Amino acid sequence: MFTGQQLIWLPVCASTNTEAQALIVQNRASDGCTIITDFQTAGRGQRGNQWEAAPAENLMLSVVWKPTFLAAAEQFQLSQAVALGVHDWAAALLGPNAKLKLKWPNDLYYGDQKLGGILIENSLSGPKIQSSVVGIGLNINQQHFALPTATSMAQLTGRAYDRAVLAARLLECLEGRYLQLRAGQVGRLRRDYLQALYRYQETHSFVVDGKPVSGHIVGVEEDGRLAVAIGQELRRFGLQEIRYL
Repeated sequence: MFTGQQLIWLPVCASTNTEAQALIVQNRASDGCTIITDFQTAGRGQRGNQWEAAPAENLMLSVVWKPTFLAAAEQFQLSQAVALGVHDWAAALLGPNAKLKLKWPNDLYYGDQKLGGILIENSLSGPKIQSSVVGIGLNINQQHFALPTATSMAQLTGRAYDRAVLAARLLECLEGRYLQLRAGQVGRLRRDYLQALYRYQETHSFVVDGKPVSGHIVGVEEDGRLAVAIGQELRRFGLQEIRYL
């Protein structure tokens, strides 16, 4: 196993993704380099949101991979593999559970509550991906959240966890899915992602162009856009173009 062979655990940092990017620039990050922190002062989430987590209670890490086998147009394949690695990790802890889902593009959900999030930042070299920083935040032992839409492993199971043990398991799960991607098992990853997709093929409410609409998710395009049937029309949405209600 190469993911986590170079492991840096920081008591505090601005953002593990920022630390990882700095190591890449300094040519000090090996393939699989992992940075973990007890507390982020400026953690980043999707859509420019800030990631908030209590100190020393959760898992916040970034993995550096060098997926030079992937074209820039295939970035969502990496996103799927990472999301599935996180889902595999959670499923191993919670057991087979229909409530455990991946909310597009790559949040981990239990029911309608967020258990974790992923932020991948890719650096390109011509048509290929040169390096990827895979940022992951998972709610582990935190018991109280500002929002009712968040939950943690401790809340779901009623027990506390050793974060170092969970981090090691997570890296194993991530590498397993990454190796599937590297081996070209794109069809399998796609099938598994759709099987785990939150609200897949169910009718729900969304916000599009500032207005509530009813639709159902029919799939995800190869470029990562969400395909949603709204009335008689099939529409495809990027990250900022649709919101769940």
